[in-house]
Amino acid sequence: MPIIVNLDVVMARRKTSAGELAQRVGITAANLSILKTGKAKAVRFSTLAALCRELDCQPGDILEYKPPADGRTEDEDG
Repeated sequence: MPIIVNLDVVMARRKTSAGELAQRVGITAANLSILKTGKAKAVRFSTLAALCRELDCQPGDILEYKPPADGRTEDEDG
């Protein structure tokens, strides 16, 4: 998927643990883990805003777009 989640990088820079961040944001540790590993199919803007608030960052610090090397879109994957 061309969307890369850099949440673990931002958390490491802020020296924030997953359990602590999940509690401060108001989501379960399991859901934070799904988001951190890039397995989430969607993220609510309210969750993204809470993550940015707690990590003192911008959405672009957490999410990154990288086009596929072969130039195909996800819809073309078949």
